Amino acid sequence: MSDVESAIAKPIPFDTRHLDKLMDEAGLDVIVATSKHNVQYLLGGYRFFFFDTMEAMGVSRYLSAVVYRKGRPDETAYIGCAMEGGEKELGRFWTPKVELGPVGSQAAMAGAAAHIAKLGGVRRVGIETGFLPSDAEAALRRGLSNVELTDANFPLERLRACKTPEEIASLRKASQLVVDAMKVTFETHCVPGATKAQVVEALRREEVNRGLVFDYCLITAGTSLNRSPSEQRIEKGDIMTIDSGGNWKGYIGDLCRMGIVQATPDQELQDLLGFVEEVQQAVRKPIRPDGRGGDICDVAERLLDASPHRKYTHFMAHGMGLVSHEAPRLMDAPRFSYDGYDKERPLEPGHVISIETTMAHPKRGFVKLEDTIIVTENGYEAVGDGARGFNAAGVAAGRA
Repeated sequence: MSDVESAIAKPIPFDTRHLDKLMDEAGLDVIVATSKHNVQYLLGGYRFFFFDTMEAMGVSRYLSAVVYRKGRPDETAYIGCAMEGGEKELGRFWTPKVELGPVGSQAAMAGAAAHIAKLGGVRRVGIETGFLPSDAEAALRRGLSNVELTDANFPLERLRACKTPEEIASLRKASQLVVDAMKVTFETHCVPGATKAQVVEALRREEVNRGLVFDYCLITAGTSLNRSPSEQRIEKGDIMTIDSGGNWKGYIGDLCRMGIVQATPDQELQDLLGFVEEVQQAVRKPIRPDGRGGDICDVAERLLDASPHRKYTHFMAHGMGLVSHEAPRLMDAPRFSYDGYDKERPLEPGHVISIETTMAHPKRGFVKLEDTIIVTENGYEAVGDGARGFNAAGVAAGRA
């Protein structure tokens, strides 16, 4: 710990030396983080509960920021709103400076600009261009007229890329709880006559009852390839996919499992899911420290190219954490507005990867598995890895 860090009353929840190095490489003097996920990360898990699901307030919105100067964590400031006074009293913030003002995006950035102006010698400030409202950016520019603003997404993403043991514990728990909720939903709620929308609501309740924050559910039934919750009714014999994200302390469990409603899968269905499982298991083999990131997708593409299912099957691998599709970026994904920066780079312990094989069969319907894999010191760990076959759906109702 440096002398500067030792002068701070509370432990700093991230590696300041790593962030300083990333900022130095990007030519940044100061970073102003304004996204929920990066503010949470830099504050060690804090989110203001009042605005956790909705930021709009009056004629503006709640916007908070962490202002960090390279090499001087003792000058870090948290810019929030006056409603967070109770949080300050409870000691939620490690930052030496906590400035709480009016609710509003312009007010927040005026506060950030005033703090930076006091630091002196700042010439280049990194902002999160994708997470900064236009009026807030304008306010920041007005307050820092002689300072260059540039995007800081890359160094902040790299800072979060390798997860800490505490983060991995949250991801492990989120993944297991999502799968547990899916298993109960299949067994109890996927009954003939129920709508897809009703099943999604049941899954939401199952996740919330386990302490998760429900994020979304994509769902299919029968031969339909439509994954939106709807009034489509489930029928006996339908195959189903439930693809859901639920988070624990902000960390996302994102998995997909299959079921079949009060029936036994025929041989063709078993073979289709068997192929999807073959791909999912094969792509795990190159996952290890120092393994080339792009090898994961290369293994999948070779298997797909050699199969009769190539036309309607695709594979994807992406990073997971506080954000879906964060680093490591393992493939070019124009659909999600990023390229495969990490294809030619080595995997590292603490990387968390989602692997998903998706088959949109033209006659039998949607067949998919999605798993979460953690790169460890010795290889990998698959979390929430159960319920991989056709889960028996609607059987609790059948027994009743």
